[in-house]
Amino acid sequence: MAHSAADSDDSSATAISPSGDAANPQLTAAAPIPGARKALVLLLSINLFNYVDRYILAAVEKPISEEFGVSKGQMGMLVTAFLLTYMIVSPVFGWLADRVSRWWLIGTGVILWSIASGASGLAMGFATLFAMRCLIGVGEGAYGPVAPTVISDLYPVSIRGRVLAWFYAAIPVGSALGYVIGGFFAKPGQWHWAFLLTLPPGILLGVFCFMMKEPPRGGVDAAKPHKATLQDYKSLLRIKSYVLNCAAMTAMTFAIGGMAFFMPRYLEEQKGIPLDRASMYFGAITAVGGLLATLAGGMAGDALRNRFGGAYFIVSAAGMLVGFPIFLAMLYVTEPWLLWTLLFFAVFCLFFNTGPSNTALANVTHPSVRATAFAVNIFAIHALGDAISPAIIGVIADHSNLQTGFLLVSLTILVGGVLWLWGARYLAADTAAAPTSLGNK
Repeated sequence: MAHSAADSDDSSATAISPSGDAANPQLTAAAPIPGARKALVLLLSINLFNYVDRYILAAVEKPISEEFGVSKGQMGMLVTAFLLTYMIVSPVFGWLADRVSRWWLIGTGVILWSIASGASGLAMGFATLFAMRCLIGVGEGAYGPVAPTVISDLYPVSIRGRVLAWFYAAIPVGSALGYVIGGFFAKPGQWHWAFLLTLPPGILLGVFCFMMKEPPRGGVDAAKPHKATLQDYKSLLRIKSYVLNCAAMTAMTFAIGGMAFFMPRYLEEQKGIPLDRASMYFGAITAVGGLLATLAGGMAGDALRNRFGGAYFIVSAAGMLVGFPIFLAMLYVTEPWLLWTLLFFAVFCLFFNTGPSNTALANVTHPSVRATAFAVNIFAIHALGDAISPAIIGVIADHSNLQTGFLLVSLTILVGGVLWLWGARYLAADTAAAPTSLGNK
């Protein structure tokens, strides 16, 4: 999307610095909006419980399968049902979030998925549990594409990367907590409590959302108010950095989603590590490595953006390109200490892009369409990513082994890195153009 002097309130042309904003007064707000920290803490807490709720099921799926008498394939359908519902409804809520109070949408979504998660503990059969996973997908669809846009309207571009990194750091930590909490109740007749315990904190967090003040859309970006049209939404596809970012994130999600699903089994079958130990160690590595990488990636992107216009993409690409050979090496080592070391650094590298890539999504889109932009991204990365990669690895493993499946799917790590490098050349100009890309049309 071109940005020229005609698009500015000033009659003189706007100079673009290497970061894309140093000479642009519309992007130089230095301070967050009052109340930003309280909002961030609330949204981070919600995101933490979001991933706790998601991964409790993985920890207790065996006793559920035995109690209901269903196969592993049917249990896998619970994950598919959640992801399909989540990615389908996300664009709907993204569109609504561009028009109505986002805090009310978030609060409603949190309460809905908390009720559905708690009700999972009362399920007396597989059909009820399946329906509850779908409802969790609806609730998270009202939250996932909306929360990052609130943070983006609270914090200026100069520090947005590290702030969003804190928000997304809840992913590895919440996932690991889900395994831990679920593990305490992974016994016949006790798995119900794992779900029931998620209900009170979820309801409480949802209620807090209704007390929050809606931040002005694009306030820290100095973006002009604009009622988005269908053409505005179509214009997202003309933002090269946005499209390439979505493609790179899809490649990354494809790789991580498939390999994370089968990693404990891979460690047992290919490396001879007992399943309980494999799950515990892998969960700990994901929590620590993912947390450190998410925070470090966000800080690195913010630190380098004044020197390199495409810093967020360069940082993202670096993690993928360095992580690729480390992951390949992990597949072929036999010494346990070296295996766990390489796996830790592979996880670190693959999570390094989380903060920068999501920050770039916010920075290159006008606030009037930002929620929809995040929703479209959610749809793409799941529909073409982790919704299909576990099945692909499974089919390959059925005809060969998990080693071969991991080897082939890991090639998408390399693809993601190349796509981010490609997009880096467009990021600065797209960031500078975003605040006025719609308002002056």
